[in-house]
Amino acid sequence: MRPAILYPLFAPVTTLPGLGPRLGKLAERLAGPHVVDLLWHRPTGLIDRLSVPSIEAAPEGRIVTLTVRVDGHAPPVIANRPYRVRCTDHTGLMELVFFHVKGDWLTKRLPVGQKVVVSGKAERFNGQLQIVHPDYFGPAEEAPPPTQVEPVYPLTGGLNPKPLRTAIQGALSKAPDLPEWQDSAWLRMRGWPAWKAALTSLHQPADEADINPLGPARARLAFDELLANQLALALVRWHQRRVAGRPVQGDGRLRAKVSAALPYTLTGAQARALDDIHADMAQPVRMLRLLQGDVGSGKTIVALLAMLNAVEAGCQAALMAPTEILARQHAETLEPLCRAAGVTLAILTGRDKGKARQAVLDRLAAGGIDILVGTHAVFQEDVAFKDLALAVIDEQHKFGVHQRLQLAAKGRGVDTLVMTATPIPRTLTLTAYGDMDVSRLDEKPPGRKPVKTSVIPLDRLEEVVEGLPRAISQGQRVYWVCPLVEESEQTDLAAATLRHATLRERLGDRVGLVHGKMKGTDKDAVMARFASGELDVLVATTVIEVGVNVPEATIMVIEHAERFGLAQLHQLRGRVGRGAAESRCLLLYAAPLGEVARERLATMKDTEDGFLIAEKDLQLRGAGEVLGTKQSGLPEFRLADLAVHGELLAAARDDARLIVERDPELTGPRAGSLRILLYLFERDAAIKYLRSG
Repeated sequence: MRPAILYPLFAPVTTLPGLGPRLGKLAERLAGPHVVDLLWHRPTGLIDRLSVPSIEAAPEGRIVTLTVRVDGHAPPVIANRPYRVRCTDHTGLMELVFFHVKGDWLTKRLPVGQKVVVSGKAERFNGQLQIVHPDYFGPAEEAPPPTQVEPVYPLTGGLNPKPLRTAIQGALSKAPDLPEWQDSAWLRMRGWPAWKAALTSLHQPADEADINPLGPARARLAFDELLANQLALALVRWHQRRVAGRPVQGDGRLRAKVSAALPYTLTGAQARALDDIHADMAQPVRMLRLLQGDVGSGKTIVALLAMLNAVEAGCQAALMAPTEILARQHAETLEPLCRAAGVTLAILTGRDKGKARQAVLDRLAAGGIDILVGTHAVFQEDVAFKDLALAVIDEQHKFGVHQRLQLAAKGRGVDTLVMTATPIPRTLTLTAYGDMDVSRLDEKPPGRKPVKTSVIPLDRLEEVVEGLPRAISQGQRVYWVCPLVEESEQTDLAAATLRHATLRERLGDRVGLVHGKMKGTDKDAVMARFASGELDVLVATTVIEVGVNVPEATIMVIEHAERFGLAQLHQLRGRVGRGAAESRCLLLYAAPLGEVARERLATMKDTEDGFLIAEKDLQLRGAGEVLGTKQSGLPEFRLADLAVHGELLAAARDDARLIVERDPELTGPRAGSLRILLYLFERDAAIKYLRSG
């Protein structure tokens, strides 16, 4: 149902000039399958070609464009030497230098006596001007010389700048004049160009301002992309609010019993989050709330008290975890508290089979189970509740939106609480979870000791290993994380296997190993042995799951810490410091450190505040990298950079909210162009909501 005006932009990239089937595949890998994807492939720099009047006037080290006469050819006498073409003008002599070329091809392209335009980097060799492999050369009277300012694009192996530039210019020529979707007063105030003019400035820049993220062209396009994102989320949210919910309000008796059984009082942040949740559940619309809390901020207890609110009202609740080990851990944590309140809790994972599984399903359907803790197994069709009122989903980014909806469909007007232990910067929260209300747990429960973090060069590795037997003899347990080698899982595996072997040699057989190539059940078995104290040291690639709880683990060693992102280092450090004993995190790095890596390690040493770390991570890496966009379900932005365009995101959010308040079905005067905007940025899912009502 895409509007016809956009058809040219959604043609395959292979229809563009300069790209045949082979280069088309490379362009698709680089930018995407459609013509429009090349328009979103933005320049990262400029080549400024200086037009120079003569050989004598050419400055060294600059890219220059010159008009000269071909004077003679000097093919190499010895193999692997360069081919030189002598050129002159009224001020002197210069050479064009080529490696690995066929002479007859050059004599045809550059015949002696012809006037030619050449462009490339001017260098001096033995006092004489030369251009090695000119970017451009051709007869002076025929082709126009290259444009003075040329955009430079990110490339991929096998795709050269010239065909890519030709294809992008071809894409630009296919871009139609689209009706304006931005508010005219806002455009005037910002001094922004129209959509097509902005695209033209980006891909045919006159100077740096045209490609600068804060310049009018790029800022306009970034705002378009952010508005499409925020409008789509606002429409989805509006639609969800129209789907009937039901008020769920307990009398507080079960919550009072659990609060009395807790060995501590709730933090202010936990109490505020619970007020939000209980207020949402009391409404006749469905709750969709995100609970963000750093490692150890007490999300699980907030989830339990929310679920008890549903149980007090005579309904059931479910808690979903992404892995078996986390589901079992949640069940173990909650079981004694549920017992104190007289509430029935059961667990359902993929491991439960046959009669035992059927018994759980029967009790669940009959209402004999108040709270069900489970993994993806709960999504299966034969899992039926008597009256599900609240679904809690832990580690949201491991589950898709459709799974969230699947779970909500197992009851009537089900409220949803989504939890994540990955602190997300505020700007990213808006772009990814703009369809939800957000509560943040930004206080640590009393009694949690800070983790002492040290940054140590790798050449002191031996000292670290020598200190382990003493720590182990005092009953401490150790995580030893091996680095991720981006290019190859095999190398990761080799690094972890080697470290496991060397530590076993020194410390005996109480050293375990987990890595990404292992089966889930084998991984769980090793983790369980570590948790129970059969193993003292666990060597791992980063598969140690978020939330795995081993209070006796007090030492975290991260090898090649400079290769990890900040969020990842913070998550790993959160595996220790969960018990009463003092904990340490040792970040081993290989010198010399780059600027970004140095800042990352310094941040880890200076703070344990996950939200502060998340903001710093966004600043250092940009939004695309934070959380690994692909895995986390976060939207990828091509034109907007959230580290730079945070203020535009807030404006886009306000605009989207206004649009949906005034015209939720998008039928008013601005509606047609806004629908085009949603299709242009492939936010079509939101339009399906409009149609389905």
